Amino acid sequence: MAPTLRARIFGLLRYTDPSPSARRWRALHLTVLGIGLLAVILLSIDELPREIKHWLRVVIWAVTVVFFLEYLLRLWVAPEATRFDQQSPTMARARWAMSVSGLIGLLAVMPAAMLAGGYGITGSDTASVFCILWILKLGLHAPAFGTLSRVVSNERAPIASVLILFGIVLMLAATAAHLLERVRQPDQFGSLPGAMWWAVVTLTTTGYGDVVPHTVGGKMIGAMLMISGIIVLALMTGVLATGFAQEERRREYLRVWDQVARVPIFASLGVVTLSEIVGKLRTRYYPPRITVVRRGDVGDSMFFISSGEVEVRLPNGGAVRLGDGAFFGEMALLERQPRTASVATIKPTTLLVLYASDFYEIASHIPALAEAVEVEARRRREENLGRQPGEPGR
Repeated sequence: MAPTLRARIFGLLRYTDPSPSARRWRALHLTVLGIGLLAVILLSIDELPREIKHWLRVVIWAVTVVFFLEYLLRLWVAPEATRFDQQSPTMARARWAMSVSGLIGLLAVMPAAMLAGGYGITGSDTASVFCILWILKLGLHAPAFGTLSRVVSNERAPIASVLILFGIVLMLAATAAHLLERVRQPDQFGSLPGAMWWAVVTLTTTGYGDVVPHTVGGKMIGAMLMISGIIVLALMTGVLATGFAQEERRREYLRVWDQVARVPIFASLGVVTLSEIVGKLRTRYYPPRITVVRRGDVGDSMFFISSGEVEVRLPNGGAVRLGDGAFFGEMALLERQPRTASVATIKPTTLLVLYASDFYEIASHIPALAEAVEVEARRRREENLGRQPGEPGR
């Protein structure tokens, strides 16, 4: 069944859609956003001629209209999201409007309402408002923000422990500095809030130098606080770095699994076997007319086509096209010889790369995969022998 117009537009507007049309839309969206922000920044320069400021206002109006139309489109296609598939279209749109993405989209079109209400584009104060509202849309293009939220959720227990440790050290240091320094420096350490400002600056290793202890005891507290700050920040960095690494491994695993499932040679294998293979494969994305391998290269890997199309350029001048589910590079890998054909992409192509060391490791305990590759290699070798006296191979 062909997808509906709403479904096609939903796919086009998805920030994570890998299709060429979706990538072109994201590039256009970022270009419009950049032009709008640049116009806002330039408009805050009072020395610009009036004519230039007029055209900058026109640009800002145009960008605002684009964002308004985009917001209406996203509101219309919201029921296509899988998380809303059990809800009515009205409820799905209402939930999307209250989501982070929907609220950012609404804030981005608020300048249109401000302009329609008579709020003129005249000075740097308006420019700052536009910048704050539009710059939020840039965050929607960064998938790492979603990753960050999952990392914080997954690592909330160790993060909370580090924050509690931070608070304990902060309060102890601020209290001690208040007791030791309040007589010598009543303006800076005469109250706990004042002492806490010094403790925060010192504990975070910022060190503005606007407030420093004068007593021996205060300096000792400051020294210990600086050392504690390095330890606390190192702990927080370690927790977040570990969380990010685990989340990226999980996302890469799921991404490769999705690509592997599209290759027929893997589809017949069991789930357990497939999970072993997924850990060995690497995903590579190639634009059109890019040479993947060249004749004479070392045959250290083979490639499975998850999506797209490539052209195998044989030594005799012939060419063979391979599409979704096919693979190439197996002959050079099995025979451990340089590649005897070049392969280039015809259109945007997603390839799964399996290196020689991983292939032979898999072949040792998954003979079904190795046998399937060898059978296909034998068939291609016989086919190539039928074309010419030599053996072109890949």
